[in-house]
Amino acid sequence: MTRDEALQILKEFTKTESLLKHAYAVEAAMRAYADKYNENVELWGSVGLLHDFDYEMFPDNHPYKGSEILKDKGVSEEIRTAVMGHAEFTGVPRETLMAKVLFAVDELSGFITAVTLVRPNRALSDVQVKSVKKKMKDKSFAAKVNREEIIKGAEELGVDFDEHVMFVIQAMSKVAGELGLNP
Repeated sequence: MTRDEALQILKEFTKTESLLKHAYAVEAAMRAYADKYNENVELWGSVGLLHDFDYEMFPDNHPYKGSEILKDKGVSEEIRTAVMGHAEFTGVPRETLMAKVLFAVDELSGFITAVTLVRPNRALSDVQVKSVKKKMKDKSFAAKVNREEIIKGAEELGVDFDEHVMFVIQAMSKVAGELGLNP
């Protein structure tokens, strides 16, 4: 699947700017990890773009409805399984490296965005690992973000938590302008 094909599906179902930006952030992290692990950057980026594409239209049936839509569009089982596995409640195991990375970067990228948006200049370039960790301890901050899943994601991936956070910050920094996080 190409980025253009994934973007077409994403934009067909997602209109909210914040959800589009989240998809771009996850895509950036997925592409960076694919490059690090010598995997297919286009494929992994597409998974990042598509992981929540159905959420806006089908919030009560996400990601199940998305998986059905992707199947109907001829999208590979590999992509559909990774998309299903990013949501803990589906019970779909994350057996591939791609699926593990998606789970590891999804909640974290959203949390990093939230941390950035409360900084005085709203610049991703100013966000440090220690800032992210400090905000994780504040349960009232970005309360809907599941901190346990953020930690579990790094553990499943087998990476040091601080290094993982820094890696995702750096990956997102490459598209900070597109994310609105670069004043």
